[in-house]
Amino acid sequence: MSTIPQAVRDRLTDARLYLCTDTRAERGDLREFVRAAFAGGVDIIQIREKGIEAAQELAALAVVTEEAERAGALVSANDRADVATLAGVDVLHVGQDDLRPEQVRRLAPKVAVGLSTHDPDQLDRAILHPEVDYFCVGPVWPTPTKPGRPGVGLELIETAAQAGTDKPWFAIGGIDHTTIEEVVAAGATRVVVVRDITESDDPQAAARRLRAVLP
Repeated sequence: MSTIPQAVRDRLTDARLYLCTDTRAERGDLREFVRAAFAGGVDIIQIREKGIEAAQELAALAVVTEEAERAGALVSANDRADVATLAGVDVLHVGQDDLRPEQVRRLAPKVAVGLSTHDPDQLDRAILHPEVDYFCVGPVWPTPTKPGRPGVGLELIETAAQAGTDKPWFAIGGIDHTTIEEVVAAGATRVVVVRDITESDDPQAAARRLRAVLP
């Protein structure tokens, strides 16, 4: 069973806006960016960058962790339990083809485990799985962050909402300020966003605009 700290569990339950970002190495503004995102209402920030070296990922997670502690927010790693453990993050998110949640739990017993789901069967298993602390539903629409993966549409969001689970879940995939009202209308109360904030000239304002729509 999950042994994550109660404070992390409470923050996860209260979370509404989850941001995935790369290390912003080309811009060199990771600290300023995450500080602005947290100030705008982001509750969780995940570093997600394919092909990144472990040392670079750990350095980026250290920056996000410092800013998250100031903001009372959460930090997430992607895929790798070893990195999550060494970085001391709150959350590790895995996909269907990554380490299984029970394997993550053996390696990182105090890290909250998130799981991606893409169809009703995966959704049901995530709800029932004792080692899954939250799950994501999508991608609602096709997105360049997941090339080749078709959108599942709003129907799966409606299915998740109708499941009546107390386990936190997030809609993900193609969500921005032009589409967020649709996923909220379908029953989502939490969303994962990437480009609408990462590509904004004013990430604080972009986050605030999204957060204002969420229940």
